Amino acid sequence: MAKTESFDVTTGVDLMEVENAVNQAQKEIGQRYDFKGLKVLMELKKADHLVNLEAPDDMKLNAMWEMLLGKLVRRQVPVKNCQRGLVQKAGGDRVRQEIKLVSGLDIETCRKIVKIIKEAKLKKVQAAIEADKVRVSSPSRDELQDTIALLKGQEFEVDLQFGNYR
Repeated sequence: MAKTESFDVTTGVDLMEVENAVNQAQKEIGQRYDFKGLKVLMELKKADHLVNLEAPDDMKLNAMWEMLLGKLVRRQVPVKNCQRGLVQKAGGDRVRQEIKLVSGLDIETCRKIVKIIKEAKLKKVQAAIEADKVRVSSPSRDELQDTIALLKGQEFEVDLQFGNYR
């Protein structure tokens, strides 16, 4: 019987790199002249996969986001996996925003991936949803590589990662 090869399609961010990016952005905020004397907050909540931003106004909030974004890009964190929430009013004429760090595929994205694979009609390629990832298997490694190329050519809301290739 032929040996079956497989790989997993998933998504996520490296929380250590995000923490380093937040720390670097906080240092830059502390050194910038336009932020001197202002009460701003940028904190990472690892357990909740959130980054909280709080500033006196929308302009400062967007400046903080741009700084964080630059640090994330430099540390090769997929910024597609950082989903900005709505700007909310905080106490005392302040604004707050939550940035959700996506880790794991949601069920709709998993279904979309499986649908794309099935519509491509690749021979002997099977896709199965397993919690927050999609396991793709086939007896042929070439077919699996074609599947990876197919998925990389598609546009998704999150950055796909291909791992556990065996």
